[in-house]
Amino acid sequence: MDMKEKMPITPVTPVPTTSAAIAAEANREGPVTTDDPAQAEREGATPLDGEGGKLPNLSMAQLPNIQDSSDEQIAPAAPPKMSAQDVSVFYGEKQALRDVSIKIHNDLVTAFIGPSGCGKSTFLRCLNRMNDTIPTARVTGCIELDGEDVMASDMDVVQLRARVGMVFQKPNPFPKSIFENVAYGPRIHGLATSKSELQGIVEKSLKRAGLWEEVKDRLQESGTALSGGQQQRLCIARAIAVDPEVILMDEPCSALDPIATAKIEELIHELRGRYAIAIVTHNMQQAARVSQRTAFFHLGEMVEYGKTSNIFTNPREQRTQDYITGRYG
Repeated sequence: MDMKEKMPITPVTPVPTTSAAIAAEANREGPVTTDDPAQAEREGATPLDGEGGKLPNLSMAQLPNIQDSSDEQIAPAAPPKMSAQDVSVFYGEKQALRDVSIKIHNDLVTAFIGPSGCGKSTFLRCLNRMNDTIPTARVTGCIELDGEDVMASDMDVVQLRARVGMVFQKPNPFPKSIFENVAYGPRIHGLATSKSELQGIVEKSLKRAGLWEEVKDRLQESGTALSGGQQQRLCIARAIAVDPEVILMDEPCSALDPIATAKIEELIHELRGRYAIAIVTHNMQQAARVSQRTAFFHLGEMVEYGKTSNIFTNPREQRTQDYITGRYG
């Protein structure tokens, strides 16, 4: 195709610009199409004619920047890394989240999208019991990590948060050196038995966070002296230094410029497979770029959950369609 030609874009959903790493993977895997109506029917997709405000029947070839996230990427018998069943959250008498059930797999990025105040971050905080820090919060339902009930009274919350790390919306490095920011977790959890071993953990974590080359000659400088994007990657390095199994990200790019955002998205793509990742984002294009599974929240309910490609091109619920087409939110 001539590079000057434009791919056909419908007015239904915005098409994001993919990162280089994701584009390379998409090119290797090739687009997945559902042009065969019989095949679409077997897969549970309902052909839409584009009338009456419904989405047209789009093929993945028409949306090359949205990753295919076919079920073949998950081994048929692979259990989820984390699962939630009928999770509800109350703040005093007010119910903020209602009967959410979802599975988070080890080798997929799961995105939570929805308008402000819909319960995305509230649910994310349930996964490592951060809501325990709010006196009026009460969580019901079942949340499991590798089949173990994280809501159990005998669960060690400190160890849970080491296994399920979190990166917050605003970068929050400690007022310590870059080295100490990353070394703090391994030191208090006893993961290093010598100074050289601790140095190795710090270097490995900074390399995984894509920050090592930028800070290797100034590890003793304050972490707060870094730029916003560097601070966020430092916080990611700090989270992965304790070798977690799950990484939760609460709008990690909302305060960053486009260049820093692209670096964080590249990092998410590189970390996929090493960790189970769940990300909250208001940016639908970002959800399409980085995730393979997407859950749409609205008014304290999880309206729809499925493959990212399906959510953006052929949603089952009217509320999902209205949100991704910009009718509200």
